[in-house]
Amino acid sequence: MALRGVWQLQKLVVNYCDWGGSSRGIRAFMEAHLPAFKEKNPHLEVVTELVRGQHPNLKGIYKNHNERVVCVRNLPPDEILLQATRLRNSLGRKVVKLRTRHVTKRPSVQGTWTTDLKM
Repeated sequence: MALRGVWQLQKLVVNYCDWGGSSRGIRAFMEAHLPAFKEKNPHLEVVTELVRGQHPNLKGIYKNHNERVVCVRNLPPDEILLQATRLRNSLGRKVVKLRTRHVTKRPSVQGTWTTDLKM
């Protein structure tokens, strides 16, 4: 996703094994979909790394120095393309769990609205 017109994903690292069965889908993805993905995203640096004996994964490195790793073990090439597109479209921010359902900068002076009517 672009923040103020700048794509946040800097580098996409594709780790795979040339022998393992769980890397079958990512090897097919690299042959069929990866060249077109590189052409559609010229701002993105795509690196492939051969890591033997490990399950395949996609690692996204963002401009804010955060990393996201997605395991693509036993996935077909179309779903791997979907995961790569999701990495490209995300901002790379850490996921923060909200403590309350209602988030506001100025909480109500009267209190939080509820469906219970107390008379």
